[in-house]
Amino acid sequence: MKPLASILNSLPPTKIIDASINISEYTPLNLSVSNEELISQKLDTSEDFEKYISNFLKENSAKVAFGGYIEGRFLYQRSPIFLDASRPERNIHIGLDLWAEEGTVVLAALDGTVHSFKNNIGLGDYGPTIILEHEIENEKFYTLYGHLSLESIENLNIGDQFKKGEKIATLGSALVNGDYAPHVHFQIIHKIGDYWGDYPGVCNTKDLNFYIENCPDPNLLLKIT
Repeated sequence: MKPLASILNSLPPTKIIDASINISEYTPLNLSVSNEELISQKLDTSEDFEKYISNFLKENSAKVAFGGYIEGRFLYQRSPIFLDASRPERNIHIGLDLWAEEGTVVLAALDGTVHSFKNNIGLGDYGPTIILEHEIENEKFYTLYGHLSLESIENLNIGDQFKKGEKIATLGSALVNGDYAPHVHFQIIHKIGDYWGDYPGVCNTKDLNFYIENCPDPNLLLKIT
């Protein structure tokens, strides 16, 4: 049986953000600890961060900023959900973020069925989240879409089916998405275990190897670069 990463890599490119936005209008965004600009600007609130993203998009003549897979970040330090005195700090992002305007359409990456959904309330959490289940070449896996609008899950049902490229959601505002600038956290999950409407999107260094194995690079599927 093929490894999941090989299956994903063999598939044609797909989009999870408004199909009318051309890939040429995407720009990479570095939110890692190596970005000294983030430290100097002191982006302490979602309003500050939204202004930063908006200016970044304008400066790069872009509509979508993307990045963040296996990226160590400072920005989680403001949220207690990533800090546990008994474990190393969780600060390594294990999905791919796509930053765009509030209300931007989110698309199904592949044909799939709604596995679960949930409003993960709390500072720094996902807010409204949808997880789709997929099966390709007899391999079952999942895609997670986090930081959505409340409307995205209002009329959703377990087992609902979506085709690749079909609208499944819209980007939520900071008021509902965990207090972030509008974006979608997109993550591929091989084995989901007992998680329901949620799955870790940030890990610590101790668990990184496990998550790299279980959550392959989303760009294998999106092929943005």
